[in-house]
Amino acid sequence: MPTFTDLDLSPNPIELARRRIAATTGYIDLTSSNPTQQGLLFPPAVLERNAARFWHTRRYLPDPHGLPAARAAIAQYYHQRTPPLQTDGDAIYITASTSEAYSLLFALLTDPGDNVLAPNVTYPLFDFLAAIHRIELRSYLLDEAHGWQIDGQSVLDAADARTRAVLIVSPHNPTGAIVAAPVPAFERLDVPLICDEVFAPFTYRATNTPPLATLHPTLPVLTLNGISKMFALPDMKLGWIVLNAPAQAQYGERLELLNDTFLSANSLTQFLLPTLFEEGQPFVAAMVERVRHNIDTVLQRLSACPALQVHPPDGGYYLFPALHEEHDEEALVIRLLEAGVLVHPGFFYGDVPGTHLMISALTDPPQLVTGLERLCGALEDS
Repeated sequence: MPTFTDLDLSPNPIELARRRIAATTGYIDLTSSNPTQQGLLFPPAVLERNAARFWHTRRYLPDPHGLPAARAAIAQYYHQRTPPLQTDGDAIYITASTSEAYSLLFALLTDPGDNVLAPNVTYPLFDFLAAIHRIELRSYLLDEAHGWQIDGQSVLDAADARTRAVLIVSPHNPTGAIVAAPVPAFERLDVPLICDEVFAPFTYRATNTPPLATLHPTLPVLTLNGISKMFALPDMKLGWIVLNAPAQAQYGERLELLNDTFLSANSLTQFLLPTLFEEGQPFVAAMVERVRHNIDTVLQRLSACPALQVHPPDGGYYLFPALHEEHDEEALVIRLLEAGVLVHPGFFYGDVPGTHLMISALTDPPQLVTGLERLCGALEDS
């Protein structure tokens, strides 16, 4: 089990190649997860007008759950989901970010040497947080042949007496899979479920993202979300944890103490949160539509690229096409960089069978089209 001090922070060959090519011929980046670099900016007039009100009424009133008005807005958001998740402000804990929320939950649920189950294909953040908390991440499998859905038997096989939670990302990063039905293995395992649904508004093949707590109402479910993806506000950093009734009964008091220990969430963004929900929906809808259009573009362009196999995702804003033939992913990505396009290799996301590339549908549309042309051209020449 690696510790944080064991992590190798030296740049890998792909990063060294990226720096070299950025300083010379340049490249098109098809990996961006930063909406503010892709022309997606929450309406500044809404932020300016409502932030002005904050300065005239500003008081520091710390609450380990977060400001009541912000929590009421979050509760209302879940009441309007499909299906609705009934919650109230007492079961909501506002954090500085979703990453901080994960760290709080690892502190809440585990001791050093315990383990948490996570998908074998996943965003690398979990590795760093597990190392910080000196816990083990154990992989369960996502079944690529069935739309990257969770392999329930692998969940049970990975668990042991020191398993303290299961991590679920829905819509999943980077495969786009959405958990749309109960997973019987979760009921058999009977440990808390941590569900990251930061991409919930971004649906494609699926019509909606069901809150996991509505699928497993008798298990402790701790739901994570925030404003970075939903409102394209990664620079304003606000996240939250919603506990369903079993989770609140078992863990609420201790999570309140943990959040009170840091009180990291800033008051301005909490103050703005009701306005973001009230006035931000047209922006969210436009952003979702752009991502859907970009996914259409990727599917259309890559369908004419014989080296790749790509399937429509349930949701999210990434695509994870597979190459028909096995390749050295690192060498392949460096070769694509030299052709003027940056994608991520599958191994950035864990122990992924075969050869995969990650493409972000958040990319500015004209850049996306040009980047895909370069990608397909380079693959055809290889």
